[in-house]
Amino acid sequence: MGVSASGKSTVGARLARRLGVPFMEGDDLHPAANRAKMASGRPLDDSDRGPWLAALAEWVRAAAGERGGVLSCSALKRAYRDRLRDTGADLYFVYLALDHRLAAQRIARRQGHFMPPALLDSQYAILQPLQSDEPGVTVDGSGSPEQILTMVVRDLAGPAG
Repeated sequence: MGVSASGKSTVGARLARRLGVPFMEGDDLHPAANRAKMASGRPLDDSDRGPWLAALAEWVRAAAGERGGVLSCSALKRAYRDRLRDTGADLYFVYLALDHRLAAQRIARRQGHFMPPALLDSQYAILQPLQSDEPGVTVDGSGSPEQILTMVVRDLAGPAG
């Protein structure tokens, strides 16, 4: 979880490979209308996110019924994460915390993504970082994907790992 350009897709895909489980890019589950709205520079609201959250939850349910998986998605609000937890799946969130300035630099360098730099402020405006009572870890998203992956795998392994 995290804002755009925090590294969710890159780290998530690598984590899934490391764990030997399926990976889902949450952006791929956005309805076409959501993608078009964001591409036009307009932020999504909670009603726009409803069908997307339902699709994410369905993927989580299916993955939990199999061998698990890794899903990359913004999950910016606690309510969105709660909705995913309502699936009953054993979820573990990885929040890739990233400084606004660095996120803006990364977005500016991206090619071919529907999320324009102008929407970054709207993401930070609604961001509710992972709370201590939510299962997961907060990781500094400014490191390399390998550094981040190492921290996440270490945390997943627990104190004995």
